[in-house]
Amino acid sequence: MNRYSYIPHTAEDRQKMMAYLGIPDTEALFSDIPESVRMRRPLQLPEAMSELALERHLQQLSRKNLDFSQVTSFLGAGAYEHYVPSVVDAIISRSEFYTSYTPYQPEISQGMLQATFEYQTMVAELTGMDIANASMYDGPTALAEAGLVCCVHTRRNKLLVAANVHPEYRAVLSTYASGQAVEVVEIPLRGGCVDPDALSRLCDSTVAGVLVQYPNFFGCVEDLQELADIAHRAGALLVVAAYPIALGWLAAPGERGADIVVAEGQSLGNAVAYGGPYLGIMAAKKDLMRRLPGRIVGQTKDTQGRRGFVLTLQAREQHIRREKATSNICSNQALNALAATVYLAYMGPAGLREVALQNHHKARYLQERLCALPGVERVFPEPYFNEFVLRLPRPVAEVQQRLLEQGFLFGFDLGRAYPDLEGCVLLTVTEVRTREEMDAVVSALEGCL
Repeated sequence: MNRYSYIPHTAEDRQKMMAYLGIPDTEALFSDIPESVRMRRPLQLPEAMSELALERHLQQLSRKNLDFSQVTSFLGAGAYEHYVPSVVDAIISRSEFYTSYTPYQPEISQGMLQATFEYQTMVAELTGMDIANASMYDGPTALAEAGLVCCVHTRRNKLLVAANVHPEYRAVLSTYASGQAVEVVEIPLRGGCVDPDALSRLCDSTVAGVLVQYPNFFGCVEDLQELADIAHRAGALLVVAAYPIALGWLAAPGERGADIVVAEGQSLGNAVAYGGPYLGIMAAKKDLMRRLPGRIVGQTKDTQGRRGFVLTLQAREQHIRREKATSNICSNQALNALAATVYLAYMGPAGLREVALQNHHKARYLQERLCALPGVERVFPEPYFNEFVLRLPRPVAEVQQRLLEQGFLFGFDLGRAYPDLEGCVLLTVTEVRTREEMDAVVSALEGCL
């Protein structure tokens, strides 16, 4: 009997297992690994600490992190500080939800299946598409998976991706494509948006999909219908990586010609949380239904005619016809999707529109105030939602450090990802920012110039 329940195996347990396997010691478990690649020295780690010392050490490390209670953030660039109503945590913290996994047995999983069905319905309505799957890992992998769907559907192996798609999204796409013999070509820009003439030249009969962001990484709002028309004339699909909060006000991508819509769902009731876990959203037109990775929950009736829900169209590697699977996604961000479902249900169309409008108008207020400072200028003239790019008269990193010392997280240094935008900063304003906070950062920046 193991007296220490937190220790999985006692010495006696290990001896019994080795005796059963017929090996003298645990070293024998690694006998198949060539000696030439085995490390024969101790790991270079510090001495083990007592529980008390370790707790204090971790507390010291944690103080190196700054959270939103300590700084006023104007940083977005893909992860956004939005208000999460208390009802979201109240629902997702219920044990029947946060302990749920894949609902393979519908007879005992109706609650989770219905919640997922409602999530799919809301996502389809928000994006203007016919169907949605039951979530992906995150926004970048959802975009990459959508690119592969384009290739499978069109039987072509070239993707065009706009240069103003989030750099991390493009990096993940390149990683996916390299393992699938898919060519990825960047679409040049005109100002802050995609150059339609360049897209027309690049988009020929070899292109499977055109991948753009809405609003794009610079915050500018693309003319999706024009891009969709160009893609469709060449027989390609249009994939749009959308910002869900913006869709409370902007036209749904499905209404502007998109074939597949993906998104990072973090902004829908999920905290920034040190970068994850997040929620990948994917929705599409109905003729792409059988191409979607992940799973789809469907509504049906049981033998007594009662409404019920089941998993359907599971194009996954551990199911039947595995050789035809379109993805190796084998986990589902179900709890994050549930948070998004509760958030959308609680806010409703009117609430989501109000949040979106607050984002836009507050961003306009800050942008106009900052551009009134000497040497500060707006870079792109195109319409934007809640992110905008400014050129500063001093090095961005220097300004950011000085403002951080005053308690402000001052945006993303675009020179890190776009050398031609050296000296430019991407700023974000969400509904949580107050006029007083925006006025304060304007005064702080004025003191740095």
